[in-house]
Amino acid sequence: MQNKGIIKLFAILFGLVSIYQLSFTFKANQIEDNAEIHAYAKFSDDVEDYQTKRNIAEINYIDSLKTSKVEVDGNLEPIKVYDLGVADYTYTEVEDNAMKLGLDLKGGINAIIQISVKDILKGLANNSKDPVFNKALDDADELQKDAQESYLESFFRAFDEIKGDTKLASPDIFANRDLSDDIKFDMSDDKVKGIIRTKIDESIVSAFEVLRNRIDGFGVSSPNIQRLGNSGRILIELPGAKDRERVVDIITKTAQLQFWETFKTEEVAPYLLQVNQALVEAGETAENTSEIEEGEEVQDTTSSTIDDLTGQIESDSTNVADVNPLGIQGFGQGGPVIGIFLAKDKEKVMDILNQPQNRAQLPSEMRNLKFVWGIEQEESEFVELYAIKSNREGVPELSGAVITDARQDYDQLSRPAVSMQMNAKGAKIWEEMTKRAYETRGNIAIVLDNIVYSAPGVSTGPISGGNSQISGSFSLTEAVDLANVLRAGKLPASAEIVQADEVGPSLGQEAIDSGMKSFIIALAFVLLWMVFYYGKSGIFADIALLLNILLIFGVLASLGAVLTLPGIAGIVLTIGISVDANVLIFERIREELAKGKSQKESIKDGFSNALSSILDANITTGLTALILFVFGTGPIKGFATTLIIGILTSLFTAIFITRLLIDWYANRGGKLDFSTSMTKNLFKNVNINFLKKRKIAYVISGVLIVASLGSLFTTGLDQGIDFVGGRTYQVRFDQEVSTEEVGSTLNDVFGSAEVKTIGGANQLKISTKYKVNDNSTEADEEVESKLFEALKPYLPAGMSYQEFLDGSGDAKIGKMLSSKVSPTIADDIKKSSVWAVLGSLVVVFLYILFRFKKWQFSLGAVAAVFHDVLIVLGIFSLTWKFMPFSMEIDQAFIAAILTVIGYSLNDTVVVFDRIREFLNEHTSWKFDQTINQSLNSTLSRTLNTSVTTLVVLLAMFTFGADSLRGLLFALIVGVLVGTYSSLFIATPVMYDTAKKGDAAESLKKKVKEEEEA
Repeated sequence: MQNKGIIKLFAILFGLVSIYQLSFTFKANQIEDNAEIHAYAKFSDDVEDYQTKRNIAEINYIDSLKTSKVEVDGNLEPIKVYDLGVADYTYTEVEDNAMKLGLDLKGGINAIIQISVKDILKGLANNSKDPVFNKALDDADELQKDAQESYLESFFRAFDEIKGDTKLASPDIFANRDLSDDIKFDMSDDKVKGIIRTKIDESIVSAFEVLRNRIDGFGVSSPNIQRLGNSGRILIELPGAKDRERVVDIITKTAQLQFWETFKTEEVAPYLLQVNQALVEAGETAENTSEIEEGEEVQDTTSSTIDDLTGQIESDSTNVADVNPLGIQGFGQGGPVIGIFLAKDKEKVMDILNQPQNRAQLPSEMRNLKFVWGIEQEESEFVELYAIKSNREGVPELSGAVITDARQDYDQLSRPAVSMQMNAKGAKIWEEMTKRAYETRGNIAIVLDNIVYSAPGVSTGPISGGNSQISGSFSLTEAVDLANVLRAGKLPASAEIVQADEVGPSLGQEAIDSGMKSFIIALAFVLLWMVFYYGKSGIFADIALLLNILLIFGVLASLGAVLTLPGIAGIVLTIGISVDANVLIFERIREELAKGKSQKESIKDGFSNALSSILDANITTGLTALILFVFGTGPIKGFATTLIIGILTSLFTAIFITRLLIDWYANRGGKLDFSTSMTKNLFKNVNINFLKKRKIAYVISGVLIVASLGSLFTTGLDQGIDFVGGRTYQVRFDQEVSTEEVGSTLNDVFGSAEVKTIGGANQLKISTKYKVNDNSTEADEEVESKLFEALKPYLPAGMSYQEFLDGSGDAKIGKMLSSKVSPTIADDIKKSSVWAVLGSLVVVFLYILFRFKKWQFSLGAVAAVFHDVLIVLGIFSLTWKFMPFSMEIDQAFIAAILTVIGYSLNDTVVVFDRIREFLNEHTSWKFDQTINQSLNSTLSRTLNTSVTTLVVLLAMFTFGADSLRGLLFALIVGVLVGTYSSLFIATPVMYDTAKKGDAAESLKKKVKEEEEA
C-alpha cells in the first residue's frame, strides 16, 4: 500500500479532531447535570408545582452562564467555562460545538407549520369580493384534501375551470393598486400565474425568516428550522423545549400589531345596558348567557357617570338572572374599559353585541365601532372589553409595520413591559395620534392579534421620536417573547401546526440509557466474535472498528448533525455491517493463502480482490440511505445521516486502517492465519447445489408472497398516524392497567380510540381521530383535557392536570410523548414513503445495470428486493394484532424497509461480484457450475455478516427503546429474508433469465471483454 505516511497522519489527525470535538459534548453534559442538581436542591418535592419550577430553575441556571460577564482590562467579557489548554471557551461556544441531540433523546417539541397560502392570495387580491375568485379558493380547499400539488396550483386549476370571461388580471382580483407595478390589465392568465408564484414564494421566504428570527430569540439550544419544498410548510425542531404553550404561541402568533383610538366607558356603556334590557324584554336569563348564580352580587366597579344607568342591576341583586342576562360583571372607571365579563362568556357576549339588530341601536358616529377583548389574566376569571374607533375599511392608522426594534423593559410600576421604536413615518403618525389623545384625554389601544394588551392615556403631551411601550400584567417570560415576536416581525399569513411531536425529557433520558445499553452489548459481541473467528487479525479489525465509532461520533459533532434514537440504531447497525468489509477482506486473504501464496502476497491480493465487492456493496446501501435522507424528516433523516456517515468511515477504517495494522504486524515477522483452530476449516469444502434447489425455493417464496398479499388485501396493515392522521399519546401509569378497560373508557369520550401496550403493562399508546381536521391549539387542549379526565381513575390520586402533561414525579407518571398529524400531511407522508421505496429500487436497478452491464443482474437483484419487501410487509400484516409491541406502519418502518433493501442488495452484489470474477477466470466451466461455485465461495462471508448483524439487532430489540421495537423487528425479519433471497432468489432469477439460447455465453463473453478492458 502506497502513501502509508499520509494515511497514518490523516488517521491520527482525524482521531484527534474527533476527540477534541467530542470533549465539548462531555463538558456541556457536565454543565447540564450541574443545572439539574441546582434545580433539585432549590425546589424539593414538597413545593407546589415543583416540576415546573425545577424546569425554570434549570433554564435560568444555564441562561446565567450565557449572560454572565467578567471585567477584563476594563471591558466586560463572557465568563469562560471550559479551559482546553489551547483556548478557553464560553458556555455558548461549548454548546455550539457539542453533539446535537434530537427530540427523542433530549425531549422537546417538533412541529411542521403550514403557512396559509390562501391568506396570502387574499392579501394579494386585497380581500377581493369577486365571486369567481372566492369560489376558486373554496374549490381549492376541496381539491387539497386529495391532491399532491401545492395549494397555489390547486387554486389555479380551480380558477381555470370556472373563470369564464374573468381574468386573473382583473381590477377586482390581482390587477389592483398594490400590484400595479407588476400586473397590468392586459396580461394573460399564464403570465399572471408566474408573477403570483413569485409573490407567494417571497411571502413564504418572509414567513421563514420571521419564524427563524423568533426561534433564534427563544433560547433553546440547537434549534432547527427548514422549508419543506414549495408546499408552504416549515419544519421547526426545538430540542430541550419544555413549555409547549409558549412554543405554540411564539410560532403561530401572526403578530398583527395595531394602534387604535378608543371610546370611553360612558360613551358605550349605554349600548351595553340597552342590549341587556332588550334581552330582559325578550325573556332571556343569565342561565342562557352565563352561569351567574341567583343571589350573587354583581361586582360594583360602576363609575359615577353611569350610576343612573346601572341602578336597576345594583338594586335588584336578589334576582340577577332576570335583570342581567348579558352577564355584565362591572364597568370601567371612565377610561377605555367599557365593561367587564366572565372570560368563559366571551364568545356568547361578542356574538350578542355584534348582532345586526343590536348594532343598529348604536349612534351613527359609532357605527364603525369594533369590540375587542383585553388580555386574559392567569389568576382571574374576568376579562375586560374595549371599544375601538375603527373605520369602514378596518385599517388602522398605525400598524406594526413601522416597528424597527422592540425589547423587554419595565413600566413605571416596575412591571415587565415591552418598549418599541418606530421608523420616521411611524413616529410622525404616532405623534399626531398622541396629540389628539392628549387634547381629548382619550386613550390609544395597543392591539396585538385582535387582543388589547394595554390602552394608555397621554398625560404629558404628544410623544415624539416614535417611542412607545406595551404594558400589562405580563410575566417576564411573556414580555421577552412578545418583544422577540415584534422584533422578528409579523407573519404574512396565519400559521397552523399540521404535525407535532412532543417528547418528555424523562423519556428522552430513558432512550439514551437503553440506546447505550444495546450499543455496548452489540459492540462487545462483535469485538469478541471477530477475535473468535479470525484470531489475531480479528484484533486489528476490532481496533479499526473502535476508531470507526470514534470517527462517526466526531463527524456528527463536527457537522452539527442531530443524533436521534433511530440515529443510534443506525450507528449500532453500522457496527453490525461495518465488519462486513473486514470479513470480505479476510475471507479473500484466506482463499489466497489456501492457494499456496505467501502471507505478504495473500494480504496484498486479498485486499485488492475484495475492493470491488466492498465498494459495490456499500454504494448500493449508501444509495438507499441517501434516498431516505432526501425523503425523510426529523428522526428518520437522523437515521439516514448516521448510516451514510457510518458507511464512509467504515470504508476508510476497513480499507486503510486495517491494512496498516496488518502490514505493520506482518512486516515485523508476525504470522497471521486469519482464522482460529475452531474456524479454520469452516465452510472449506462446502459444495451445495443451490441452483438444483431453486424450484423448491420458488415454491416456498411463492407461498409466502401469496400469503402476504392475501393478508395485505384483507387484514391490511396497522397504519400509524403518520399515514392516516390523528393524535397519539404515550401515557405511563404507576400500576398495570387493562387496555380493554381503558379503551372502553376512551371510546365513550372520543367516539373511537385505539389503545395498545408499549413496553410494559403500565404504559399505553393511545391514538384517536377525534377532531382530526382541527389543528388549532384549542382542539389540542380539549383533547388533552378530555384524555386526562378519562384517565383520572387510573392515575395517582391527587395528580393535577399540569403534572399529567409534564410526566411529573420521580416515577415519571403521566404523558410521556404526544404526536399530531393532520390528514393532509399524512397523505403526503404516505405518498412520499411509497416514492422513496420505488425510487430506491429504480436507482439500484440502474446502478447494478451500470456496474454489471447486463439487465439479468439488475432483474435478479430487484426481484429479490421485491420479494423481501413483500414478505416483511406480509409478516407485519399477519402478526400485528397479537404481537406484544407496537407494529405500526410509520416513517420509522419505511426507514426499516429501505434498510432491508440496502442490506439485501449488499448480500446480492457480493455474490454477483464473485460470479463476474469466476466467469472471467473459469471460462471452461459450465454456467450453472460457475453460479454454484460463486455461491459456495461467498457462503462464509454471507453467514458471518448475517450472524453479526442479527445479534446486534437482537441486542437492540431486547435492551433498546420500546418505540424502536417495530423498526427492529422489521430489520430482523429483513436480514433473515435478505440472506435467504440473495442465495435462492436473486442469483437463480439471474441464472434462469440468462441461461436460454446464447445468453449465458454472451454474458461470459461480455464480462471477459470488460475485465480485459
